[in-house]
Amino acid sequence: MHRHGGAARAVRRGGAFGHAAAFSLQGQKTLTGGEGGYLATDDTALYRRALAFGHYNKRCKVEIPPDDPLYPYHVTGMGLKLRIHPLAAAIAEQQLAELEGVLAGRQRLAGVLREALADVPGLMPQAVPGDVTPSWYAFPMAYDEAALGGLPITEFLREAHAEGCVELDRPLSAAPLSHPPLFQAPAALFPGYAGRVACRPEDFPGADVFHARVLKLPVWHRREDEPLVRAYAAALRKVAEHHAARAVPGR
Repeated sequence: MHRHGGAARAVRRGGAFGHAAAFSLQGQKTLTGGEGGYLATDDTALYRRALAFGHYNKRCKVEIPPDDPLYPYHVTGMGLKLRIHPLAAAIAEQQLAELEGVLAGRQRLAGVLREALADVPGLMPQAVPGDVTPSWYAFPMAYDEAALGGLPITEFLREAHAEGCVELDRPLSAAPLSHPPLFQAPAALFPGYAGRVACRPEDFPGADVFHARVLKLPVWHRREDEPLVRAYAAALRKVAEHHAARAVPGR
């Protein structure tokens, strides 16, 4: 997940639900080490199994007790080496002291964006229930082409880029899983799955409708970023209001 230290519902933060939570430390995340990630769990058995999954030899030998059923596998683990690079872990750890300030800055500037875009035709920022505190890894918006005279989302994106909103994009990497070839025809990579898994692009129509209407912005966090945030909002308003006015009969 991307919601380091935030995204709370009521008083329970993201990562505190279920048996475990995995967090990404890739370069664009709120807390980053460049790459890698970490697992949070209070389940001892699950923790030891995770060690055997991503590590081997010394750490498993030290942290898995000799009487645990997994201990005999400490030399090899599960045959995999998926541990984070120590430098990436150190980089991420150094940011922990500033994480609350970064989250507070994102909250503030996301609020600026929500207020500035609240009445922009064709753009609907994410609603936030009263008992939810987002971490604002990104700022999603639903796009309504009918409000802009049928302007396709791809054309709106092109015009916004022309106005300088180069960070506005469509989250294509988060498309429904029925779209990528990995899930339509996995046999080229995993021969054992030939004929066993085959999604069709149309298998999840609800997800398709949702994804087809989503635009997103990054959420900045520094006070000196506020002029940039307001410039983005003004540019998006300019494009949207131009097409909304053209959509009104007689104008």
